Amino acid sequence: MMSNRFRALQKRESFMKSQGKEKSIFRIVIFLTFVFAVVLFLALYFLILPVKTYSAEDFGIETIHSSVDFNQNGVDDYTDFLLGARADAENHPKYDGSYYEGGYPPDHIGVCTDVIWRAFKNAGYSLRDMVNQDILDRPEAYPWIDEPDDNIDFRRVVNLRVFFDKYAVPLTLDTSQIAEWQPGDIIIFRDDAHIGIVSDKRNRNGRTFIIHNGGQSKREEDYLKRGVVTGHYRFDAALIDEDVLIAWEDK
Repeated sequence: MMSNRFRALQKRESFMKSQGKEKSIFRIVIFLTFVFAVVLFLALYFLILPVKTYSAEDFGIETIHSSVDFNQNGVDDYTDFLLGARADAENHPKYDGSYYEGGYPPDHIGVCTDVIWRAFKNAGYSLRDMVNQDILDRPEAYPWIDEPDDNIDFRRVVNLRVFFDKYAVPLTLDTSQIAEWQPGDIIIFRDDAHIGIVSDKRNRNGRTFIIHNGGQSKREEDYLKRGVVTGHYRFDAALIDEDVLIAWEDK
């Protein structure tokens, strides 16, 4: 009797251990599945994984080119803006908004506004000089600036917004109007919190990628799905007084 009872207890104990192991394995599987799902979501959301991109032609959209080639390099301004912004993105400067005497940070340093002046430099414009001159000519448009500082004022999104409000063509904020978003356009997000350049790459719905520097790993990405657009401009030099346009000069 005792032997039978002992064997029964052993079987029960063995069964309980087996059940415990199965529950532990089940919990581990659930946990790993959850972790995998989170990692996959984040990878897709932040474009860590390679994604297929599309062109304007894939959606029957005509790419708009500028009638101006300011630096006379055989490439129109809008394309130059795009290529200049992309060169900065591919250079992948460290995100750092430090103040620099002379205004320009070194090539390996930058923030979102540095993408813009570097894009304009690629088209032959000195955005720094144009913005600083506008601050001197229209101080009432920049009431927050008590004393102009040409080393930093052109690297502030709020100042670029005022400049583009005056001199660039304002465009739609509706991202569903995919044909209205063209390479080289300037985009401002969240009430002067961030700025970037429209890419010629698009997602599967036709929405354009944005070239920008927020310290992220991918500097050319499907950002319109996350950023709240508060400004969309196209800098058409053909519509601007020549006195406003200042050429880049290497110093």
